[in-house]
Formats: sequence, C-alpha cells, structure tokens
Amino acid sequence: MDWKIFASTFITIFLAEMGDKTQFAALAASSQTKSTFTVVLAVVLALGLAGALGVIFGKYLGQLLNPQMMRYVSGTLFILVGIWVLTGKG
Repeated sequence: MDWKIFASTFITIFLAEMGDKTQFAALAASSQTKSTFTVVLAVVLALGLAGALGVIFGKYLGQLLNPQMMRYVSGTLFILVGIWVLTGKG
C-alpha cells in the first residue's frame, strides 16, 4: 500500500466532506432515531459506495483523458455543480 497516496486521499476527502450536506443529512437521520449503529452503518456504506463508484469511474475516465485534461474536466464539473446548487435548480 502506498501510504503517501492513502494519507493525501484520506485528508482531502475528509476535509471536503466536513460540513457538507451529506453530513447534515446524517445528523438529521441520527436525531430522529435511537438506532445510532444503524445510521452509522447506512452512512458508511452509502459513502463507501459513492466513493467506490467515483474511483472506478475515474480510473476508466483517466484511461481516456490525460491527467491535465482530467483536472479541467473535474474542476469544471465541480464549478457547474456548485452553480447548480447555489441557483436552487437541484
């Protein structure tokens, strides 16, 4: 295992997820039940599946595009999703 890649990926994802709507959805779900373990398991599995799909999709997309183009595509998609969320069209 490449621990440098692991650490940088972990830190990046952890910081990106802090305070986003997924965390607030988990907070809301856990506030409505006493089954904390069930909510934790559901959150971990959902985020794990979403992350795994991103990694798999990224691997195949990375084979089609060079790394520089991949940065532009992902940055553009990030900005577009941000605009979509801010305009309330989602």
